[in-house]
Amino acid sequence: MEIEVQMHGRAPRRWIAVGMIAFGAMFLVLGLVLAGVSASFLSDAKRTRGSVVALEWREDDHGEDHTPVAYPVVEFTSADGMPRRFQSSTGSNPPSYEKGDRVEVLYRAGSPADARINGFASLWLLPLVFGGTGLAMLVGGTAVATARRWRS
Repeated sequence: MEIEVQMHGRAPRRWIAVGMIAFGAMFLVLGLVLAGVSASFLSDAKRTRGSVVALEWREDDHGEDHTPVAYPVVEFTSADGMPRRFQSSTGSNPPSYEKGDRVEVLYRAGSPADARINGFASLWLLPLVFGGTGLAMLVGGTAVATARRWRS
């Protein structure tokens, strides 16, 4: 059984354009908020050196590909002299870091448990993905809306 969908008139294209622009705006705003969070974190973060002491391998369930991803576990000493350990929220396969690698660690002085590796992925990947997707959807929605007007 085949179902055929035809778009007659301007209403379906208008809804597609409005939907793309609305979702694009939401994604773009989310990307900007995440970029602001990273910038705020960087503005008052303390810097120190740390070492990758382990790689935590996990299978991330994204679609049908169950490829394991390595998340580095990093140890560092905070300004108060206490040894700290955290697992990065950003993983990859192949691993971006190996056990024993020295890395720069950023952490908040008031809460040393809130630590990140000073790297592009851990600071800017999510803002870039959400912001870029939002911008692409905004441009696409605007193109659909504009193309409709040019045909009229």
